[in-house]
Amino acid sequence: MNQAVLQLLMSLIGTFGFSLLFNVRGKKLLLASLGGMACWGLFLLLEKPVPGEPLRFFFCASFVAVYAEILARILKTPATTFLIPCMLPLIPGSALYNTMRYALNKQWSKCLSQALYTLSLSLSLALGIIAVLSVFGVMIQILNRIWYKKNQEKERTL
Repeated sequence: MNQAVLQLLMSLIGTFGFSLLFNVRGKKLLLASLGGMACWGLFLLLEKPVPGEPLRFFFCASFVAVYAEILARILKTPATTFLIPCMLPLIPGSALYNTMRYALNKQWSKCLSQALYTLSLSLSLALGIIAVLSVFGVMIQILNRIWYKKNQEKERTL
């Protein structure tokens, strides 16, 4: 089986299992699982055109945040229902593991370098989410003001 197809399948299964533990049910479970797979698929697609994993993590986190916000609005559910499970494939577990391994073996220079790398991946994830949520927040405020003004004008004409 192709390596990318296997990775996509494993991301789907992993996200599905975590979503069950996160108590996601019904069609939300399927959508969260597909979101995790799509997130990892995007990560794989960006391997060649985007240099460096932190930047790819940022783009994938941004994609997941948009996906979660859109589904949250459509299904009238909190965005975290999709955001947390869909981010699962991006957790930098191997980087964190290597950081701890170097620390336990007292290889301090490798530990520091790996810790900074792990931190850069984690910050990329956080910044991707924050950027999208900020834009969505501003958009919602603008739309609410427009809707409020239209309703005010409609009431005045009545």
